[in-house]
Amino acid sequence: MKVKDVKGPYKKLDELVEKNNGILKTGDALAEGVSKPVLGKYLKLREFERMEHGIYLSPDAWMDEMYILHLRSAQAVFSHDSALYLHDMTLRVPLKHTVTLMTGYNPSRLTADGIKVYTVKKELYGLGLTECETMYGNKVRVYDPERTVVDIVRSRNGIEFQTFEDALKRYVRRKNKNVNKLIDYAEEFHVDNILIDYLRVML
Repeated sequence: MKVKDVKGPYKKLDELVEKNNGILKTGDALAEGVSKPVLGKYLKLREFERMEHGIYLSPDAWMDEMYILHLRSAQAVFSHDSALYLHDMTLRVPLKHTVTLMTGYNPSRLTADGIKVYTVKKELYGLGLTECETMYGNKVRVYDPERTVVDIVRSRNGIEFQTFEDALKRYVRRKNKNVNKLIDYAEEFHVDNILIDYLRVML
């Protein structure tokens, strides 16, 4: 980034960019009392790149695709392959991001950008919802390891068997696993018998 404007009108914007690891959102700037004309001049002067509507990236910041997706879609929760990656339950970097939305939300913008989208009814949407840091240190919404295991069991026919098997083995080896919670989640999704059959082989 360019030298900071310590006392001028760009000070607040510099602070926001630093706080958010090189990302600036129009909404955050306006909330700090920065006018749109000042924001526009700042973005041009600092040579920011427009990532999405209202989301800009500093030229010296790393491009964090998962965080950008998190910012652009307030309802999207990283799940399945993407959640496995965030929880270190797979060695494979997902070829495309996978998220879950609550039934009723329109996924067309996400799917048009190559995002794989699952939907789930409202009462199950928040089950296991938590936060996790990306490799760049930004926090994003993701399902916890137990919910992720249940999700891949439910979607096992659409997941490569090697990825599926490796994820279960890695979960079983986790020191902080919670098998009771795992079974509770599986019961909510009616896959507890299937899951138990797999766990009997691995535990």
